[in-house]
Amino acid sequence: MTRSRAYLLPLLALAVSCSGGPVETPSRPNILFAIADDVSYPHMGAYGTEWVSTPHFDRVARDGVLFLNAYTPNAKCAPSRAAILTGRNSWQLGAAANHMAFFPPEFKSYPEALAEFGYFVGMTAKGWSPGVANDAEGNPRNMAGTPFNAREAEPPASGISKADYAGNFQDFLDAAPQDQPWAFWYGSWEPHRRYEFRSGAEKGGKNPDDIDEVPSFWPDNETVRHDMLDYAYEIEHFDVHLGRMLATLEERGDLANTLVIVTSDNGMPFPRVKAQKYELSNHLPLAMMWPAGIPHPGRSLDDFVSFIDLAPTVLDAAGVDWAATGMQPAAGRSLMSLLESEKSGRVDPERDHVLIGKERHDIGRPNDEGYPIRGIVKDNLLYLRNFAVDRWPAGNPETGYLAVDGSPTKSEILNLRRSGADEGHWQLSFGKRGAEELYNLDEDPACVRNLAADLEYAPAREALAAQLVRELEAQQDPRILGNGALFDNYPVATRWKGYYEKFLAGEMELGTWINESDIDPAMD
Repeated sequence: MTRSRAYLLPLLALAVSCSGGPVETPSRPNILFAIADDVSYPHMGAYGTEWVSTPHFDRVARDGVLFLNAYTPNAKCAPSRAAILTGRNSWQLGAAANHMAFFPPEFKSYPEALAEFGYFVGMTAKGWSPGVANDAEGNPRNMAGTPFNAREAEPPASGISKADYAGNFQDFLDAAPQDQPWAFWYGSWEPHRRYEFRSGAEKGGKNPDDIDEVPSFWPDNETVRHDMLDYAYEIEHFDVHLGRMLATLEERGDLANTLVIVTSDNGMPFPRVKAQKYELSNHLPLAMMWPAGIPHPGRSLDDFVSFIDLAPTVLDAAGVDWAATGMQPAAGRSLMSLLESEKSGRVDPERDHVLIGKERHDIGRPNDEGYPIRGIVKDNLLYLRNFAVDRWPAGNPETGYLAVDGSPTKSEILNLRRSGADEGHWQLSFGKRGAEELYNLDEDPACVRNLAADLEYAPAREALAAQLVRELEAQQDPRILGNGALFDNYPVATRWKGYYEKFLAGEMELGTWINESDIDPAMD
């Protein structure tokens, strides 16, 4: 524990309901954790992005705290969520460093710990996924809580889930005992692909010209702009259900003593973003609101925070001693001191950097090999070390980055290369990397100008590389200690096992998140 909870008692006794009258609230807060599927920073309205409308995320930021430098350690669904749930970096989680893995039973999640300490715990839709999570006896684990998924609603577009997330939250609240605090995981499926093409414009009323800038690593054309608008439309669907949940809490008088955390698991499902290690990949939206527990709302913080800080924060707010939970030691630290502070900008001088990394993501390499990376973000620089630059399938380089979903944008880039009209977009999205990469995020937030060989930056590169190795050694990262083969040899847990070989044999399954045009076996 980083602080005493005793101060909460008088504060909570004074909590007021939305009607203005005093309400009695438990000494431990409720927890609403809302996680979108594939949203990059800064694609929420609170960050100034005008082609995405997220009034409810913006409310959480306005009535709470908005984080400007929140990062996931690993920009892919399952390993990112594993870091959230356990408070440990993915390279400290054994097989859970990989996508589509068997989650090691020795790593307990914070919802499992909360349930043992008196919380009523539930979730809807996507929790830790994709992969298989069983306990030591082989029984399935609900790592994010008991599922509440009965309600469905007609989706506004064909690519959007039928799940009535907010309705399922109401069912959860109806089932929650009155004398228990609760914790709920809202795991939206949006804006994960696939999208209904042009739904943003035709159903969301959006205009491609409203996008102020298309990232330079994609072609700037109507197809790509519509793809971005469709992405925005699905973010807004996530936000609508968040708004319904907040309204439900207000109606029940529960909002004052609910810690609301809103974020995403990894960056947008577009080339050179999702599953990579660049700025749009790992830098994510994060806002927190707790009317009875955040004394100075409306602040924006520059502190660098990582997803490994979220589980310690939740348990700290709940008054649960980490050591008493039986969870493996956390790599992260509670953010409660930041939430309690009256300062904006940088609160904790020690929070000046984050570590990021990657092991096996999805498919597309012989023997399901991963593409290991470690990196550090500090002093407005991003340093990356690529450990296996030779892992590009000969004769079929496009399979090297199948980890990013099929999309109109991906198809545009591949088709431009096939036609001979590509202007470097293919290389940026799918081409071979060097052993080291370094980017100046102030001058090059798109991360397209690699400065690793620039003599002017040599001292900074060497300092970042040394700090990266030093911290990873302290965290016992097998990859940095020379035993990275552990990650390569963990079994694939799902039907995607051996996908590269299935592709070569003509057994590729298309039509979900891989398009016909995403594959070209003749390309070299």
